[in-house]
Amino acid sequence: MLVRDAMSTVVLTIGPTHTLRQAAALMSARKVGAAVVHDPDAGGIGILTERDILNSVGLGQDPDTERAHAHTTTDVVFAAPAWTLVEAAGAMAHGGFRHLIVLDGGEPTGIVSVRDIIRCWAPARQQVPA
Repeated sequence: MLVRDAMSTVVLTIGPTHTLRQAAALMSARKVGAAVVHDPDAGGIGILTERDILNSVGLGQDPDTERAHAHTTTDVVFAAPAWTLVEAAGAMAHGGFRHLIVLDGGEPTGIVSVRDIIRCWAPARQQVPA
């Protein structure tokens, strides 16, 4: 199975000046665990995850004043839609992260998460007879 078959095409894109509270609210509303941060001034695409927000709050930082750019991972490993799920899982395991931005023609077209991969690899739930 390929990344294109497992990825979520719901790509939440935010700007670098969004507060962490704004980012968290948008992520919650869309039911996603990561947002693509597009920063044209910094020249690229980064990712802000629920873990980044959790770490900031855990340090006592104010989510109403902390900005996404200060917590964005910019050294991003991108996946291609034609990668296999084994390649994507290997990249995640090697890098120690749970989300990959999927680029097609240089543009983000999806995000694949560990949960997406597990969903594809795990057998469908079977009803247990009563």
